[in-house]
Amino acid sequence: MFRASWMKSIAVSGLVLMLALALAACGSEQAQSTPAAATEAAATEAAATEAAATEAAATEAAATEAAAAEAAATEAAATEAAATEAAATEAAATEAAAETAGVALSFQIVPESSEARFLIDEVLMGQDKTVVGVTSQVSGEITVDPANPGGAQVGEIRVDAATLTTDDDRRTNRVRNDILRAGQADYQYIIFQPTAISGMPESVAEGQPFSFQLTGDLTILGIAIPVTFDMTVTPVSTSELTGSGSATIRWADFGISIPSVPMVAGVSDEVQLQIDFTAQATS
Repeated sequence: MFRASWMKSIAVSGLVLMLALALAACGSEQAQSTPAAATEAAATEAAATEAAATEAAATEAAATEAAAAEAAATEAAATEAAATEAAATEAAATEAAAETAGVALSFQIVPESSEARFLIDEVLMGQDKTVVGVTSQVSGEITVDPANPGGAQVGEIRVDAATLTTDDDRRTNRVRNDILRAGQADYQYIIFQPTAISGMPESVAEGQPFSFQLTGDLTILGIAIPVTFDMTVTPVSTSELTGSGSATIRWADFGISIPSVPMVAGVSDEVQLQIDFTAQATS
């Protein structure tokens, strides 16, 4: 009976030991499987993060590409618009030039905006003095083709000597009546008849002055002598010209006699002639 009890006790102990070993094995397997699961979860999370980053980068790249395409399209449109505007401007200029090419324009000198004058030096009471005589009574006509400036024509220029005025009434009367004899109908006008134009530019532009020489016959007291004026003209617009000119003559060549005056010790042999004019288009 004791033996049977001992044997039963050994059997129970063995069963307990086997159960303990089985439990230990299960615990070890569970402990080993837990880190593997954690590693797999971390890898999954990393993959998801990388995928999200890749998608964000792709989205950003697409947005950048779209913005660049839009900017390029805007620049192209602006360039095309500028080119179109430039072409339109050039076409308008060409059309304007074509309209004026070969069309001769006539201009009439406007007395109210013009002036002819003479300047002569003298010694008055021991002092050097320049005597100036002026008048606005100037007439004349100019014809010019803007496309062919060299073909310009200047008509007869007339200055009414009977209206010349100086700074002294007695001198004015002496110039008009005694020196130029403008009270006589045959001598009332100083006349310049152009015969040649030289030095004209090949082309002219509005607002740009140009210079040339105008040669013609100058008639004073019925005597005509060739004289050349140095001229500068500015085409203000297609309807207006402004200009100036000057020449130097010897008054004795025209039969002019200057009376002696006690207060005047001497008078220069040369006289400078000047003209400033404004001319308006007539056609």
